Amino acid sequence: MVANPQIHNVNVADQRVLMSPSTLRDIIEIPEAIYEFVSASRTTIEQIIDRQDHRLMAVVGPCSIHDVDAALDYANRLKDLSARVAENLYLVMRVYFEKPRTTVGWKGLINDPNLDDSFEIENGLTIGRTLLRDILALGLPTATEALDPITPQYLHDLISWSAIGARTTESQTHREMASGLSSPVGFKNGTDGGLAVAVNALQSVANPHRFLGINSEGKVSVFETSGNRYGHIVLRGGGHGPNYRAEQIAKCEKDLKAASLPANIMVDCSHANSEKDPALQPVVARHVSEQIVNGNQSIIGLMLESHLEAGNQAIPDDLSALRYGVSVTDGCIDWATTESLILELSEATAAALKARAAQ
Repeated sequence: MVANPQIHNVNVADQRVLMSPSTLRDIIEIPEAIYEFVSASRTTIEQIIDRQDHRLMAVVGPCSIHDVDAALDYANRLKDLSARVAENLYLVMRVYFEKPRTTVGWKGLINDPNLDDSFEIENGLTIGRTLLRDILALGLPTATEALDPITPQYLHDLISWSAIGARTTESQTHREMASGLSSPVGFKNGTDGGLAVAVNALQSVANPHRFLGINSEGKVSVFETSGNRYGHIVLRGGGHGPNYRAEQIAKCEKDLKAASLPANIMVDCSHANSEKDPALQPVVARHVSEQIVNGNQSIIGLMLESHLEAGNQAIPDDLSALRYGVSVTDGCIDWATTESLILELSEATAAALKARAAQ
């Protein structure tokens, strides 16, 4: 029986069937060495969280990816930099394809790879998987935000670390999804700056869940997860201001302890912690570094929004007017600033990080 169009999908204007995740994997060939590297990078991050690796994790890269050439240019530079700081810092590249919007706006490369509201999602998934393969082939770990609960089936086998954003940390759907992700996952505090939603999320994600999703063949399935014990909090500030200072880190440690959770904290140097001024990110990073030097044991990582050039730009009607290496979402620090800051952080925290390992 055909559904009554007067009551079924009333507000749906169109439907397009996507290729299955397994079909995409067949199209984009991934060498076994890359899968081995993904597994090894996840293990390294787990060891950092477990304090079996003394290094600080730094998730660094563009707010979002819109230009593959610029992304690979950035990745090559970051890989070279990672070799220079590898003794103290473990660099992971932000490869963010999906962007949550407060109201409306460009939703990222997967949803709209042509930047023109054409929403060629199948093409976006293909571009995204190819880019992840090419970045990993450089020997550079990858990070992304898990936003759409279907997307991980297409891409997550090429992800080293995942984030759940401030707008979705409270979402049951995202907590359930994260409980089944194969990578460590960071939950950001809420947009108001409150920690409770992230603490609750960490308790939830460590437990098994059952939920609906799609399998590798694209069929709707019931998933049963075992829980993800490598969840941790990401402090990004909020409506009441930054939350990266020592007293706020101490409060976060207290709240995690009260919830019987390990004190594993990453600091996002952007967003409300930088008061939405990308130029302030180095200030935040230096505060984090100073806390580690002064004996902090809970900070396991930090995050920087960084691109080839500083600032950001609106997406113009004439795409040829886009400036190379400039973000089309949040403003970023430029490469020169990034490089000098990472080198500074590595040198400043070296002794303190090694002292952690000796304890």
